[in-house]
Amino acid sequence: METANKTTITIESVVNAPIERVWEFWGKPEHITQWAFASDDWHAPYAEGELRTNSPFKTTMAAKDGSFSFDFEGVYTNVIEPSLIEYTIADGRKVSVTFKSVGNTTEIIETFEPEDMNSLEMQRGGWQAILDSFKKYAEANV
Repeated sequence: METANKTTITIESVVNAPIERVWEFWGKPEHITQWAFASDDWHAPYAEGELRTNSPFKTTMAAKDGSFSFDFEGVYTNVIEPSLIEYTIADGRKVSVTFKSVGNTTEIIETFEPEDMNSLEMQRGGWQAILDSFKKYAEANV
């Protein structure tokens, strides 16, 4: 991931699930719709994409009350199963997610380029909340 002269934010989690299951939950649309939101008043009603290099993806994130929604979309630029996913979001920002097997757990480290509208702290908190939602979903479905 090219990060020269760019600010990045890194978030982390350790998921109590084997890497093969974590990879499946992270990459398949039927699982993405179960965890890709930052709070219980949001959901992900739609996801599409195949987890492979040069493949586009899209996830719709929406407030459950219908007041707001947006599509989080981009292209996977480098996929190495089950250890690395790199992608570029539609607005040009780059994201890298590494997965490391540690016994029967999986360490996830996600690094992303922030946008310019919201504070770095708000963005870190939002992305961490989504990662925490992933952890909760993965651990409940192992």
